[in-house]
This record gives sequence, C-alpha cells and structure tokens, in this order.
Amino acid sequence: MGHGLSSFSASELDKFIEDYLRPDTTFGADVKLAIGVVCDFLKERCFQDAAHPVRVSKVVKGGSSGKGTALKGRSDADLVVFLNNLTSFEEQLNRRGEFIKEIKKQLYKVQRERHFGVKFAVQSSWWPNARSLSFKLSAPHLHQEVEFDVLPAFDVLGHVSIYSVPDPQIYANLIRKCIYLKKEGEFSTCFTELQRNFLKQRPTKVKSLIRLVKYWYHLEKLGKPLPPQYALELLTVYAWERGSGFVDFDTAQGFRTVLELVTKYKLLRIYWTMYYDFEHQEVSNYLHRQLMRISPVILDPADPRKNVAGSNPKGWQRLAGEAAAWLWYLCFKYRDGSPVCSWDVPTEVDVPKQENHFFRNFCLFFLFLFLFIFWRASYLAWVS
Repeated sequence: MGHGLSSFSASELDKFIEDYLRPDTTFGADVKLAIGVVCDFLKERCFQDAAHPVRVSKVVKGGSSGKGTALKGRSDADLVVFLNNLTSFEEQLNRRGEFIKEIKKQLYKVQRERHFGVKFAVQSSWWPNARSLSFKLSAPHLHQEVEFDVLPAFDVLGHVSIYSVPDPQIYANLIRKCIYLKKEGEFSTCFTELQRNFLKQRPTKVKSLIRLVKYWYHLEKLGKPLPPQYALELLTVYAWERGSGFVDFDTAQGFRTVLELVTKYKLLRIYWTMYYDFEHQEVSNYLHRQLMRISPVILDPADPRKNVAGSNPKGWQRLAGEAAAWLWYLCFKYRDGSPVCSWDVPTEVDVPKQENHFFRNFCLFFLFLFLFIFWRASYLAWVS
C-alpha cells in the first residue's frame, strides 16, 4: 500500500511526511519554472493575434501548487486567467469557450517555433464551451512533465491581498446570477485567490497534515468514485482550527480526528465567515437555506454557492467505511502501544437564528399605524 503508511507508528508520521510526501526542492523549482513559462505566454503572447483586443488582468496560480499543499511527484497546476473582456458571470459562462479555443490555437502555433524550446501536449475537449484547457508541458531543463489546467474567468474581485474581504454585494450578485442560471458553484474560479489565501496562510504543519490526508485519500480512491478531495482539505483545516489551533501539534491526533469526522459524514455542517457572513440580508437568507440542506454540508469558504462535500452519499459511505477500518491501524498507536486520542471537535458549526423579517416589518407597520391614528385622534380632539 504505497510507502506502507499503515505500517508507520503514530510517532513516525512526521518523518513519513518529510520523506515521502513533501516535494523536494528540485520538484518545486521545476513546477515554479514551468508556471513562469506558461504565465508569460498567457500574458504576453497568447492573445496578441486575436481578432479583437484581449487584455489579461492577471494570471493566478490555484490548486495544490498555489495553496502550498502539493504532494511529491504530483506536478499539476491550475492557472486561472482573468480577462478584462469578461465583464460578468454570464459572460464567463457563455464566452469561455472562445478564449480556450484561442489559447489552444496559440499553443499549437508556438510549438512550431524552434527557438521556443518548450513542448505542449494539449488534451482535446469534446465540449465546444469547455470550462478549462488541459495540457502537459515538457522542456529539456525540466526533470519531469508538468500538467496544467487553464481556466478563463471574470475578474469580479479586482486587486486581492492576503487580508481582502469582498464587498457583500458581490456575493449577493453571485447568488442571484447562479439561481437565475441554475448553476451551483459554477463561478468558483472567480474566487481562486480567496481559496488559495484561506489555505496558504495556515501553519506549515497544517499543510503537512493536509498532505497526509490527501495521500490517504488517493490510497483509497484507486478508481472508485469518492467525495471531492477539496472537501477533505477543508475538513482537515476545520479539525485543526476546532481541535488544536496551535502551530505545533501531534500529527497522529490531527489525522485521527479527520478520519473520525469522515465516519460522521451524515452529521457534518461546516462553514466559515472569513469572506462572507450573515450581515447582508440576501446573503444571510441564502446561507440559511444552504445550511438546511441534507448533510454533509461543507461550504467553500470563498464561495457560498458551492457545497464542496458534493452529492455522492455512496462515495461518502465508502470513504467512511475505509476511515473506520484505518482507525485500528498501527499509525494510530504510539511506540509503547498506547492509542492515539482524537481532538474534541463538533460535527456542526452553530448557525445564527434567522430573523423573521416579515413578522418584524408587519409589527412595525401596525405600530406606526397605531401611533399615527393616536396622534390624529389627539390632534383632532385638541383643535376641537
């Protein structure tokens, strides 16, 4: 089973992560170099021959590479290309295909230039309005191929810093548009920088725990349909936040807590209020509806429209069964044979009580009506 994770004791998990899961410096340098080549291509060359002027406002590195949670040997990178030509969520949905077609055309064109020195292996998509373009990049100075997914997106956030919190109206517009278009989580790419910042600012050891959970997830997947990997990443952050919160912690305890949460998937109701909350009425109403859905519910911290737990109860059931079996393995016992205890973490985040605004407004209306009638009666009695 892989590198034999199940045969490592709890005390050896940190060494296991260091030896087998953390990318080495050569790998990191390769990926960084490859991303630089593709970013330069997208910004400076890709759209210069387009029929209409196309402006790239920014290219953002997402996925595991952007979040700092990549596994050793898995060289994949998501690049979100924000285009000034896309001015709404609807335009992103309707026009992304034409921009992907142009990127694909330019990749083939650049292949024919001998001096470029980089090879792109483009994967064809059967969809005319595909969401992304996938390709592999190889070059003489790289030790291995690097896989890319390039996704065109509407730049709804503009400049984003590590402390950026979007205007709630952006989320209100997103909710309205997704309901109108009947597209849930379709525009998560617009919030890539927030997703990246949410994970990137976590302590190094939390990212190591995420790597361990992802490695375990891939051991169990092996062609089977399981819940999205991103759900496990967020579940790991949640377990650490609620169970420890310290920069240094026992990795085995964190790992056990995550697996126990997986076994309790039917009770999971998790969300964060870092980028959106219950202050804006329209967003609040929508959040209450989202959090009333059948569990598991794990809302994307950057996009309230997206329940990253997915809609695959059989996948969760399968993963929960595997997690329950693993709780008896050697990696949850210390060298002296004593068992690892999990952190005390709730399966649900409290949801603030929803105000009945209709009833409140109804009462206020009658209060003002009563005061007006009382004032008028008093006034008429006084003048008479």
